[in-house]
Formats: sequence, C-alpha cells, structure tokens
Amino acid sequence: MRRPTRCEGLPVACNRDCGASCALIAVRASDGNWHLHRNPRNHPLKRPCVRGLRALASRNAPDRLTVPLIRQGARGSGDFRPARWDEALDLAAARLQEVVARGGAQAILDQGGAGACRGALHRTRALTDRFLHLLGPVTRLVGSYSAGAANWALPFVFGSSSAGMDTRTLLHARFVLLWGFNAADTRFGNETEAVLGRLRRAGVDLVVLDPRCTRTAKLYGSEWIPIRPGTDTAAMLAILYELLGAGLVDRGFLQRYTHGFELLEQYVLGAMDDTPKSAAWAEPITGIPASVLRGLAERYGRAHPAALLPGLAIQRTLGGEEACRMAVALQAATGNIGVPGGSSGRYPWGGLGGPRCPAIPVPPVSGQRTIPVALWPQYALEGIRAIYVCGSNYLNQGADIAANVRAFAAADLVICHELFLTPTARHADIVFPATHYLERTDIICPDDNYLYWSEAIVPPRGDARDDYDIFLELAERVGVGAQFSAGRSKQQWLDWLLADSAVPPAQVASFKATGIYDGGSHERIGLAEFIADPAAHPLDTPSGRIEISSARYAQSGYAAQPHYRGVTPPAELPLTLVTPHARYRVNSTGSNLDWVRQRTPGTLWMHPQDAAARGLADGALALVRGESGSMCVPVTVTTDIMPGVVCCLQGGWYDERAPVNAAVNRVTALAPTQPSQSSRTHTTFVEVEATPAP
Repeated sequence: MRRPTRCEGLPVACNRDCGASCALIAVRASDGNWHLHRNPRNHPLKRPCVRGLRALASRNAPDRLTVPLIRQGARGSGDFRPARWDEALDLAAARLQEVVARGGAQAILDQGGAGACRGALHRTRALTDRFLHLLGPVTRLVGSYSAGAANWALPFVFGSSSAGMDTRTLLHARFVLLWGFNAADTRFGNETEAVLGRLRRAGVDLVVLDPRCTRTAKLYGSEWIPIRPGTDTAAMLAILYELLGAGLVDRGFLQRYTHGFELLEQYVLGAMDDTPKSAAWAEPITGIPASVLRGLAERYGRAHPAALLPGLAIQRTLGGEEACRMAVALQAATGNIGVPGGSSGRYPWGGLGGPRCPAIPVPPVSGQRTIPVALWPQYALEGIRAIYVCGSNYLNQGADIAANVRAFAAADLVICHELFLTPTARHADIVFPATHYLERTDIICPDDNYLYWSEAIVPPRGDARDDYDIFLELAERVGVGAQFSAGRSKQQWLDWLLADSAVPPAQVASFKATGIYDGGSHERIGLAEFIADPAAHPLDTPSGRIEISSARYAQSGYAAQPHYRGVTPPAELPLTLVTPHARYRVNSTGSNLDWVRQRTPGTLWMHPQDAAARGLADGALALVRGESGSMCVPVTVTTDIMPGVVCCLQGGWYDERAPVNAAVNRVTALAPTQPSQSSRTHTTFVEVEATPAP
C-alpha cells in the first residue's frame, strides 16, 4: 500500500475553548510565511471559522509574552520585571512549598481552565490538575460557566445516558426551533451553519427565539420571535398548554418512554395553583403575543420530525435549570426524541463522544475541597493563600469583577501561565510565558466522531515553553518530577496516548499525514437504543425512562416538575442585560488582537424606544449601572434588540485604568442560579444613563 502524502501542507487543528474544533492545513508560502486553510480531506459540511483560519495572528501578536515575569509593583498594576526561567521557577516552587507547609495543599486554589481543552496531551485543565494533585488535596473548582445549570439538571432527566446527536441528522428535520441558539456566532460544532443553510434553502421553517435578531436569525431564520431573557420556561410551558389543548401531544410516546409527565400536565393546566399556563398567561411575562405562541405551538406540534435546539444562553439565567428540563419535555411531548431530524431537547454541542482517545491522566487525590466555579471569589477569601492559573482568565470571565479583584488581592501568591498579559495575568505575582497550540504537536479530540492530528508548525516565540514543560520543571523542584512525567517525554506521552486510542497501528502514519481519523458513523442519534427497546436498554434513572418530573430533583428543594421561576427587574434597574458571545472571540481570547477589536466594538445595544427615553443617540456615551458595579460604554441604537433589553458582548478585557471599558462582568452579579449554583449572567438588571465623555 502506498503511504499517503501530506495534503499540501502540515495538518493542524484548533485547541481552544470553542464549541467546535476544526481540522486545518498549514501551507508555507514562497516568502516563508505560513497560512492556514480548511483541511480538504474533511467532510464538505465541516467549515472552519475565521478565528481558526487567523490563528497565526495570535501566535505572532506583538504583545505575546516571551520571557517569565515577576511582579514588582502593586498587584494589578501591570508592573513586572523580566526574569530568567531558573529564577522564576525557583521562586514559584519555593513559594508553593511555603503555602503547603503553612496551610496545607487545600490553601491552593486550582484555576486550571479550558484555554486549551481539546488536546490529549496539551490540555490545560488536566495538566494543572496533574501537577497540583501531586502536592496534595488542593481546592478545585467544579461546575461550568458555560453549561453549569444544564450539566446539573439534565442527569436528573436522562441519567448518564448520552442524549446528544450528530449534526447531520438535522437534515431530516421538517421544523426547527433555534431557542437562544446562535450558531453563526457561537460554534455548536463545525457543521451546524452548513446544515442550517441547507435546511433553509430546502424551505424548512427555522424559527429563532432570542432577545436579539442575531446573525443566525438573519442568515438562516425564517422568523425571529423576540423573547425576554429568563422567560424561556414560561414560553415553553405555554407551548405545551396549547399542544395539550389542540390534541397534539403524543401520548403513546410519553407512556412508553417517559416518567412524570402527568405531574407536569397538572401544573401546566393550573391544577396545582389555579393558574393555567396558557399563551395569554405567558404573553406579559415573555413579551411574545399570545397569538404568536399559539401559532408556534400549532406549527411545531404538526411538524414531524421537529428539532428544538436550545442554546446555552437559556440556562445562564435565574431558574435556567427549568428551561433545560422543559426543552426535553416539549420534545418528548411531540414524540421527537430519538428520531432522525428530531432532538432530545438538550443542547446539541457534544454528547455522543468520538473515537476513543485518552487524555493525560490526573492522579487521584482524597480529601479534596471543591467549590462552585460561579462562586469562587466568595470561597477564595476563606483559607485560600495561593491561586494557580493555567489556561483561564477567571478574573475577567467570572461575574462581579470587583469581587474577583478582591479575591486575587487577598491571596499571598498568584502564579499564571499565559500568552498575553490578560487581566488575570496582570494580577499575578509570577507569569510564565506559554506556547501557542501552533507551536506544539498534539492529538485533538473534537466533540464529534473524529480525531485530529496537529503538528507544531512554528517554534515557540522567544523563551515561551509548553505548559507541560513548566509543570515538569516545577515538579522536579518540589521532588515529584518522576511522578509527573511517569518517565515519559512529551513524544513518548503522545505515542502512549495514541497507542490507547481508536486509531489502529496500521493507520497511525496516515493519521499523522492527513490529520484526520474518521470514526465512521456521522448520523448517530442519542438514545437510539433506548427508543428502539426501552425494556432492553433502560436509562439509569430511577424509572429507567426519561424523567419529565423527578423525585430526586425535588430533594434539591425545588418542584419535581419543570416550573417557571421568573424574576422581575427592580424599579431602580429596569433593563435586562444579556452578555452573549462575540463572533470573533473565544470568550475573552482575542480581545487584545487588532483584527478582532476592529470587528467587535465594545458597545451597548439599545432599542430606539429605550434609548430615546434616556436621551441617548447612536454613538453616545452611556453609564451602565448594575448590581455589582458600573461600566462606561458607547451606545448602538438598533431594532435588532427588543425593548427592555440591552446587550453587551462578553469577553472584553477589564482595565480599571480605562474610563471606557466594555468588560461586562463589572455589572453582573455573583449570586448564582439555584440549585445548581451556576452562572446567571443573562439575568442581570441594569439602568443606563447618559454620561459626559471622559
């Protein structure tokens, strides 16, 4: 057999905290410069985004950190001096040992994050855990800023069963509800936009429910229905009420596959509280006219198969746990779970897994303290003496930046691995310059049925080092180097991981040459075996079925059935702020890049009605006052957002020195949604007023 040749360059793949991971090809031009392109061997539906194609801009950025830094000014001032590697490593190791000696390993807060979350070897969370666990039971963050409420609530519904789907199954859909689902900006896999485009061209209705007329609504939506943030559960309850009234509920499906629908039905019909959850009931709550909700229920109920695709935005609200459960309840009530063109109602990003490939293992540790990620600054003031940051920007991305700054200020030691002097790195004592994923070789594990090989195409900038190498140097200094490395070099680790992967030995050369290992099927349907034979393949829920209502959930102190737990804005903060993802950033990654800043203005969207009431014109400077602080930003007046709602994209870097600074977590609240203790940044109440230019 002829050995395959590389397809016009070296294979690389993105290793970022993104909803997709894309296979690319790096081609070197005659002038010696590299350029990134879509890997032509990948499926035509798979399309990389501009962030991946322009990854060299971040690698080559003029503000890359290239030498270790040691703080010499006040914390947060950005006043550092360059240091030699040996000096910085010796200092970090000695200070960590001091913290452990005085307060135990629990005095160290592990802030390993998802900055590089796709690599089998170069995975920032796993590498941080691997090193710190060798010091003892450090304090670890649990939960997720992205999907905390969903990840907490959905196991009560499905157990541990995979309820995801392969995106290509949507090509069978006859009706799609994109509920807070902005695939054109937030990557829900790298096939979703192409699939939505095909559906729209085929005349399939794609209805977008969102407070904003998003890019997804404009490109793919057949209809945009504005909805007030945090009222998604109320709208879903009203749709179910109308389905019940029109006889459009699939009783046979519910009886065969679900448990607890009767309890939800009683709640929806008003038997529990004398309040039927009708479209008329939901109209003043959601801002959606009752006639629109009735029409939507009719179209949804009569189309089969139909897919309800919830974005993660609907669960980043107070009561977001209920929206997650209600989305499943609607798909079950219409018999659209487990069929091509349907969906389970869970967020479709991941869920089925891909070809087997282990990540670098994390040694177990007993007696570890865990704290909810959404509340870390509150807990960090209780016995935490050191914060170790790798692959994260927690100071910027967590709610209530003022509280985050106080937590960092209270620590005796902050160590950070970074490519740039982010707001978090600026508040560190020691900053280690880390490599870019284009500077290291790895196996990349996306959320679908593929594996990717990613070559190091360029050397590290300056004296930057891989996170693995930094941790190994520290481990050797504190006497656990052999345990960290397990006697393997980085290349030997990759060989070891690859040998335990799904890639057959005979295909390893082809995998490295082409960059792609195809796991086979790409029209997998979550829960397919359960739907085919629920008796033979029960879910690991108490009933063995999809639990629309859950007695175990009720033990959390909230009702067993999904229910509306809305919150009304206080009179002094009458507007609701939403903080969605930006198209050209991955969370806060890219905020410092010129090409990103030019395309991502840090402005506040306001409806003309709200702007006029406050005497604000397009481009005017406004003060946004929230529950935890304020920020000063320019205004964009637009009808692409509904009245009563304002929007500022999350991820802008916090800079207390800048009078105009669109770092939205200056105004978001730390108090989480319960019972999951997760982020609720889309339930943020603010007031906006004109302010003079600084």
